[in-house]
Amino acid sequence: MAAEVMAAVGLGVDVYDGMPSVGRKFLMAGKGGMNITHAEPLADFKTRYGRRQNVLAPQLDRFGPAQVRDWMQGLGVDSFVGTSGRVFPTEMKAAPLLRAWLHRLRQQGVRFHVRHRWLGWHDDGALRLATPSGELTVRASAVVLALGGGSWAKLGSDGSWVPVLAAAGVAVAPLQPANCGFDVDWSPVFRERFAGAPVKPVTGRVTACCGEPEKQGEFNITETGIEGGLIYALSAPLRDALASRGEATLWLDLVPGRSEARLASELAQPRGRDSLANHLRRRVSLTGVKAALLRECCPPATLAESRLLAAAIKALPLRLKAARPIEEAISSAGGIRYEALDSRGMLQARPGVFAAGEMLDWEAPTGGYLLTACLASGRQAGQGVVDWLAGAG
Repeated sequence: MAAEVMAAVGLGVDVYDGMPSVGRKFLMAGKGGMNITHAEPLADFKTRYGRRQNVLAPQLDRFGPAQVRDWMQGLGVDSFVGTSGRVFPTEMKAAPLLRAWLHRLRQQGVRFHVRHRWLGWHDDGALRLATPSGELTVRASAVVLALGGGSWAKLGSDGSWVPVLAAAGVAVAPLQPANCGFDVDWSPVFRERFAGAPVKPVTGRVTACCGEPEKQGEFNITETGIEGGLIYALSAPLRDALASRGEATLWLDLVPGRSEARLASELAQPRGRDSLANHLRRRVSLTGVKAALLRECCPPATLAESRLLAAAIKALPLRLKAARPIEEAISSAGGIRYEALDSRGMLQARPGVFAAGEMLDWEAPTGGYLLTACLASGRQAGQGVVDWLAGAG
């Protein structure tokens, strides 16, 4: 995106990529269907960036969901809005979009160099690049760093830039997993029977308070814990709770739409010779993994008393041990602190060096928000270079 903006005004642009081909994480993002943005109202869209929404809002005003779809259309790729509001290319694939984009960039004069990994700077400010032929020195009028966060290291974003920038006086928040799963101390029996099972539909919240906003969705049981859409949507507050308190609890409503009073009334009916499993099935239609979660998370006294059992069904405390490693996360949090940048996205400590994308200190849920903000920040960095060079001239 930065290259596109710079090339459009006639600047000579070289793109250096450490991998054997460009856009590998872009392609991975489209592996299960290229969800590139979201069609919800822009005001709601901006709130998905949490504490960084005010910083990203001006970028999204200039290049938000509507502009992303127009940009795709300009590359000959139609898009559509799915039932959840997510936006996809008509063919659902990332490869045709990337091919068309690279073709247009090459026509604009952008030069691509693969297997060129950035190592840092020489004392005189020149760039150091590792290549198959040995180290290369490059001198440029301006530089955009778009080195990714710390997830999916095999695709190139391994966070190796963090110590280099920190040594150059750039403030960097530690990289952390985002949109990630969590470890749970399952019993051996539960793990063996239910690893891989989906849990749906449920709602989840991060505190026990009933006034806490809930998110509805589904997730999967894994051998080590939990993962999936609902978990990713709540991963930031759960991760932060683990970091600050050493523990976190996910509160689950196993039967959204049914009141606790109604459940208690149904469960208070005589069980007769029914087992607890049959009683739950007959009275409140709770079976399979949901019923097993109740047994896994509740003491015997709760299971034996209808009022307590109803309360647990509506607010089941699932204790989390740890976030899964950043290498497994969909994305990462942390990165270059915005205090280290000027309004154009240039590093305060390195005039003429700009930064964009997931290496900046923001995070977002899945649903097209990650890609849109990466594209928008890339455009800002490219425009920042244009403006800075014009001023420098």
